[in-house]
Amino acid sequence: MLVVVLLAIFGLWRIDNPRVERFRATMVDKIVPSFDWALVPVTRVTRMVDDFQSYSRIYEQNQELRRELQQLKSWREAALQLEQENARLLDLNKVRLNARLTFVTGVVLTDNGSPFRRSVLLNVGSRDGVRDGWATMDGLGLVGRISGVGERTSRVILLTDSNSRVPVSIQPSGQKALLVGDNTLAPPVDIADNLEDVRPGDRVVTSGDGKVFPADVLVGQIAQGPNGRLRVKLAADYGRLEFLRVLRNPETPAIASTGALIAPDEIPVSEATAEASDG
Repeated sequence: MLVVVLLAIFGLWRIDNPRVERFRATMVDKIVPSFDWALVPVTRVTRMVDDFQSYSRIYEQNQELRRELQQLKSWREAALQLEQENARLLDLNKVRLNARLTFVTGVVLTDNGSPFRRSVLLNVGSRDGVRDGWATMDGLGLVGRISGVGERTSRVILLTDSNSRVPVSIQPSGQKALLVGDNTLAPPVDIADNLEDVRPGDRVVTSGDGKVFPADVLVGQIAQGPNGRLRVKLAADYGRLEFLRVLRNPETPAIASTGALIAPDEIPVSEATAEASDG
């Protein structure tokens, strides 16, 4: 029946007659508009293909944005590190030193092994003129002293180390004291004179006794510990030691032993000769 119907339609479309032509036009007007429902699946499939292509382009753009965001994060971290290093260097430049003192700035290196419990390594040594016993400080205050010098590196024993003993002066009373390292960020201070003249918040500076540390270098402030013992809240930021300034002090005598803190007084030549003759 389908074949017969198709043959009849084929024959009808082949007849060249005005009446048949009008009949064919009438059939087209009646039948063709009702075939819109048959085109709906094709339209939907076409739209799905377009949406999928659009989704693919969005996915590729999203991946590209993710890669760019990751690069921006790495650049941001690098910028923050540079900003912090710049701030440290600016802090070092703001520190006012004695006109007789010069300095050399070194970078703190990673230090995994040390004979001291609190020490760091610097990337400056004897080739830079660094000598054993010289004081080191960051942009805020005293950090420690050089204790061991190599050609390219030097070791800094910090004020917090248990081997450290630093003569200090407490202002404004002028009391002489000794800062004793105990491996904490607030080492205790031993005061020989009147404790009544010392109050929390008093400024602590180096006294210059012992001829190792230059005088009037900021150390920190007096604070009272939980047990009532007076301690020093250090001015230096020990949590972020990146750059240290080594103070060149030409008046500092040479120290024979690495662990020596107080340099011996120089004996005049005449006295030394007299002692030798007496002996």
